[in-house]
Amino acid sequence: MAHVKLKGVFTVTAKGRRYYYAWRGGPRLYGEPGSPEFVASYTEAHADLRTADASRVRGLIEAYKSSAAYERLAPSTKRTWAGWLDRIVNHFGELKVAQFDRPEIRPSIRRWRNQWEDRPRTADYGVQVLSHVMSYAVETDRIGTNPCHGIKSLYKVDRSGLIWSDEDIAALKAVASPEVGYVVDLAAHTGLRAGDLTRLAWSHVGSDAIRITTSKSRHRTTATIPLYADLRDLLATIPKRSTVILTNEQGRPWQRVNSTPFMTAKAKALGDRDLHFHDLRGTAATRFHRAGLAVNDIAEILGWEESSVEKILRRYVGVEARVQSMIAKINKAERGT
Repeated sequence: MAHVKLKGVFTVTAKGRRYYYAWRGGPRLYGEPGSPEFVASYTEAHADLRTADASRVRGLIEAYKSSAAYERLAPSTKRTWAGWLDRIVNHFGELKVAQFDRPEIRPSIRRWRNQWEDRPRTADYGVQVLSHVMSYAVETDRIGTNPCHGIKSLYKVDRSGLIWSDEDIAALKAVASPEVGYVVDLAAHTGLRAGDLTRLAWSHVGSDAIRITTSKSRHRTTATIPLYADLRDLLATIPKRSTVILTNEQGRPWQRVNSTPFMTAKAKALGDRDLHFHDLRGTAATRFHRAGLAVNDIAEILGWEESSVEKILRRYVGVEARVQSMIAKINKAERGT
């Protein structure tokens, strides 16, 4: 029998048997490869795909992939999400979208998520992707509310209470290149996320503040970091080798500041201490407080809840320092009256 090579056929082997699908996450194909039955089921599946039932989740996913919301995603995000969209189609594909407008669907979403409950961050990520799809369904009037909203995360670690101390930063800088030192110092002084640090340019530095649109907000929000004395002094020490502020040992802009040189220096200086690059944002919160910024201002810069900022200040700035600060403010207010 002559075999016909069909594009995109996905093969799965389980318990010694081989199963064929029209595409990854697609419907199963029947018959032996190359047989009329096999070719017919493949043709039918792709015909159904081209005229996907918009009332079902499979059709919703296809519409979402063609939407402006999906197109705005970064290429790396699309690559990561591709597998999750396949999993969603594989599990929910034949359900009517309207079923996701009912509270009864939420236990089904949790059961699907709990396949990965031994990897809570992975499980939560799956719900995040499904939630984006359901938000698209809401925006396009397919359903009234997003059923993923209110489903609690499995991953419970709150890292907002962790910061790099001055001693931690000094230990890392002692074993790192000057360029890695600039990365760490600038993160600790500005509270900017890693992706925004890599594109932070000298043109973002004004006379009174650093102003840069944030990647996480898709550039709809501008972070404004006042140029307090220590930040000015730090910027003055960084060589101007490029239009961007941070450059690597070769003098080229960093592609990723949370990179191998940083990780190597961190391991050498701090061992297996549970500190991540983004914990430098907590360090920035304490610096902002000591520079005189109010809790709500710090929360706005960092994009945190005020309660998270207060937690850090209680833990790291110290009760005595906060009391002295309050006394000074009260005394100043009384002298003003």
